Amino acid sequence: MSKTYFTEDHEWIKVDAGVATVGITDYAQEQLGDLVFVELPEAGKAFSRGDTAVVVESVKAASDVYAPVDGEVTEVNEALTSDPSLVNTAATGDGWLWKMKLADESQLEGLMDEAAYQASVA
Repeated sequence: MSKTYFTEDHEWIKVDAGVATVGITDYAQEQLGDLVFVELPEAGKAFSRGDTAVVVESVKAASDVYAPVDGEVTEVNEALTSDPSLVNTAATGDGWLWKMKLADESQLEGLMDEAAYQASVA
């Protein structure tokens, strides 16, 4: 069974059997505006929590997306290379950024659930 967590930096992380899918929230993509480029990490790259993992560029600005937990990239969303607007149209679906194998699942305990995240952006 999967569970979705949220960070104060507006990333979401959906965990299923030790593999996490990461993206930015609808709130984040609304603040950024239309995305025109996404710089994805390479599979095999290891991140520590808080490391810059992805850079997204919109018509307004470039913004870093941070690794919400420690882990190693297992897959990136190649569809974003040709169509970065997927993040705008489906931030929590087809617009996911990368998947990673978790190094320490206990780090999830410090993240917010959806209700807490929605309250933080209200």
